Amino acid sequence: MTRFLTLDGQWFVHEAGCAEQLPVNAPASVYQTLLENGKIEDPFFGANEEWALPISEKDFTFTRTFELPAEMAGADELLLVCEGLDTIADVYVNGAFVGHAENMHRIWEFDISGVAKAGENSIEIRFGSPLKYIREAWQRSPYKGSEDAMRGFVHLRKAHCMFGWDWGIRLPDMGIWRSIQVVAHSGAKLEDVYVRQHHEGGKVGLSIEANVAYLSDTDVHVTTTVTAPDGTVFTQTDADDGDLMIDNPQLWWPNGYGEQPLYTVLVELKDAGGNLLDSWQRRIGLRTMTMHREKDQWGESFAPEVNGVQMFAMGADYIPEDAILTRVTPEKTRHLLQQAKEANFNSVRVWGGGHYPSDAFYDACDELGLMVWQDFMFACASYELTEAFEANIRAEFKDNIIRLRHHASLALWCGNNEMEMFAKYGNWVETPHQKSEYIQMYEYIIPKMLKQYDPDTFYWPASPSSGGSFDDPNDENRGDVHYWDVWHGEKPFPEYRKFFFRYASEFGFQAYPPMATINSFANKEDQNAFSYVMEKHQRNAAANGKIMKYISQMYLYPKDFPSLVYTSMILQADAIRYGVEHWRRNRGRCMGAIYWQLNDNWPVISWASVDYHGRWKALHYAAKKFFAPVLLSAKEEGELTGRPYVNIELAQPVKKTVQLSVANETMNEVCCKVKWTRRKADSTLIESGESTVTVPALTSVWLDDMEFADMDIHNEYVTYALEMDEKPVSFGTVLLVAPKHFHFVDPQLSVRVEGDEIVVSAKAYAKAVMIEDAAGTLKLSDNFFDMDAGERRVKIIEGKPEGLSVRSVYNIDK
Repeated sequence: MTRFLTLDGQWFVHEAGCAEQLPVNAPASVYQTLLENGKIEDPFFGANEEWALPISEKDFTFTRTFELPAEMAGADELLLVCEGLDTIADVYVNGAFVGHAENMHRIWEFDISGVAKAGENSIEIRFGSPLKYIREAWQRSPYKGSEDAMRGFVHLRKAHCMFGWDWGIRLPDMGIWRSIQVVAHSGAKLEDVYVRQHHEGGKVGLSIEANVAYLSDTDVHVTTTVTAPDGTVFTQTDADDGDLMIDNPQLWWPNGYGEQPLYTVLVELKDAGGNLLDSWQRRIGLRTMTMHREKDQWGESFAPEVNGVQMFAMGADYIPEDAILTRVTPEKTRHLLQQAKEANFNSVRVWGGGHYPSDAFYDACDELGLMVWQDFMFACASYELTEAFEANIRAEFKDNIIRLRHHASLALWCGNNEMEMFAKYGNWVETPHQKSEYIQMYEYIIPKMLKQYDPDTFYWPASPSSGGSFDDPNDENRGDVHYWDVWHGEKPFPEYRKFFFRYASEFGFQAYPPMATINSFANKEDQNAFSYVMEKHQRNAAANGKIMKYISQMYLYPKDFPSLVYTSMILQADAIRYGVEHWRRNRGRCMGAIYWQLNDNWPVISWASVDYHGRWKALHYAAKKFFAPVLLSAKEEGELTGRPYVNIELAQPVKKTVQLSVANETMNEVCCKVKWTRRKADSTLIESGESTVTVPALTSVWLDDMEFADMDIHNEYVTYALEMDEKPVSFGTVLLVAPKHFHFVDPQLSVRVEGDEIVVSAKAYAKAVMIEDAAGTLKLSDNFFDMDAGERRVKIIEGKPEGLSVRSVYNIDK
């Protein structure tokens, strides 16, 4: 029989050598404890990081007492189960040492059978300084990694970004970061359970592999019960032969392709008398999922395939949600992922420099239909593969593979972030021995462990990769690609259109967060792009210059700091839209666009589309449009593509063309009406046209190229719209010149509130209309949108429309 005693709840924390005990409710960390007890100020505010970081030079101890029931004390096996210790910890029960931990990514189990007793017990967990550890490890073995993190981070199995990243604060915390409990087993227990699926002939067979550990001489039997979403029950005992068959299976689909029905699987272990000894319960989705790879005229395809259907992956890269991880709750995680679904995501990539997310993360992805690209926790570094390190990571792999393999949303395992690419060119991985360590880790150890514990989930050795072995890992025509020529390479936006990647798993562009978020960490006198505080919240050394350079390419010089913030956000949305729309127009060749990044772990200037406080930047509103199941987009040719700098001497005039395309990422053929207009800057109509277009399921189609040879591109623009069943689905505008050179007429924007709607009025063409409230609480059905003269209504999704203001591109310099 299995019994549980949670040790979550009140603990006391003290610094080594100090008598003062600070109370905190675990799971909890050192920084959380100090904040809750008023011992430190917010490390996120101003430049407070500078005095907060040295706290991690110290050692801290967590203590509490607990009452152990007699029936648990006398069990055949008594374990202290720590789901997350961060990171270097010695554990004592009743003063006796029971074990050492040195990996925050693992589940640690310590046998306390001979130590714990019935009645009152004490537990003490002593956490060692992570900064001392990595400093000593670096001096002993200087393996390299990202220069944005602290030297030596590669030696400690702790979320890399806790030591800093080019978007992350340096705040390497300590503590009990996940639940902790005492577990007592008698007779026998379920070591683990693996549910495998076999799809054939319209039915699904479930193979239930239950690994039983015997703790005494006892007879046991296993019973499996599967409950369908409609309540239908299927059962099987270990005496039955073959799979447990599910008739009329309800298949699980990613968001946008179908529903997400989940079946509950209950496995019970009973003794000969029918007494329950142990149980295991999870939810699964009935589906097949892999990455489709097939030679074709361009190279080799790389497409998510679910239930035999090849899909275009749309989403972003996910990083830890808070630099103080114990503040992340299932509710916060669900809310973030719900916002991903609201922006029409069907995928999310868990980046390898953070941690393996909680069960709540994957439960939410199962329910919301988000396919998870799961990196193992290695990123931008080389690793010393000692015997101890290998044993440690093998245990880490086993824990997480077993924990996550049943999830419907788990689309693939990936060995690491960017290491194959860097290793090939000798960045960080500098010696033949280090290259051999790389091959051992990602092309031998991990695949072998997956073959043992999760052979049904697709494995990819690195991101980016073309399949491994350093074979041109960032190849445009195979596998996945990280593309950074736009942004890091400072290439103009049209550069995206030169590439037809099979799957873009990382590309991005920075922007400031909304002013309400900036107000949360910077006083008014610090709100200058180059102030000390703002630069502490800009972790990429070259980023401010890049933002300014790209503004110079596209927009006029902003008149003040709020205008700079606004301009950076619409610039970010422009950049990512430019790439995604291009790749969606080329669906079939390209089958994935995962931008960097979804979220932040503190208030910072970054590539995120949803900032630390949950506020949507312009990019997230744009994603809702460019990831829409049915998308109308425009490929224009004009000054930006033909003459990006005004003084270039051309052999022939700049082309003035617009070609529309409809991408249909649904399971059904769509019949739609496409309309376009050519207008003056005051929205006066010059000419228009429309056509009816039929687009087969899961395809994109081009419309005829439209030439506007006589167009005054500095004073005229083009609109495009798509309607289905007489309802507007997709709308946009096109300039054939950079916005900085368009002669906008003052749209005289105004707003009013009518019930749950905000109505925007404009007297001329308005580009990138931003509605903002004073407190930054609003989330709207649309924002940062283009509009003709007239009115536009948007729904209030969250927040109160108090202290409203509105601006557009016209206002950048005025």
